[in-house]
Amino acid sequence: MFKYLNRKRQKGQSTLEYAVLIIIIIGALLSIQVYIKRGVQGRLKSATDDIGTQFSPGNTNVVKIMTTSSQSRETFFSGETKSTLLGNEVTRDLMNSDIMNIEQEYWGG
Repeated sequence: MFKYLNRKRQKGQSTLEYAVLIIIIIGALLSIQVYIKRGVQGRLKSATDDIGTQFSPGNTNVVKIMTTSSQSRETFFSGETKSTLLGNEVTRDLMNSDIMNIEQEYWGG
């Protein structure tokens, strides 16, 4: 009879140990959920920043001006033309984009 009661008590003790272990794991996950959320939100923000600014094909006005300047010397001697670059080539890029009619634009949501 004592063997039967002892076996029953071991099953109950084993179940209690599993329950305590599960409670500890759930408590640990609940305590670090704030850090996990911040990490996910940080990665999402980084990904959206990498995409760039928003663009609306119908309502975006883009003006792009690219200016390239250089100095060179060309010489013609005995039927041959020789071109020599005197300085560095300089390229300036100016881009301006504006969204027109932003009140009428639908961004989803």
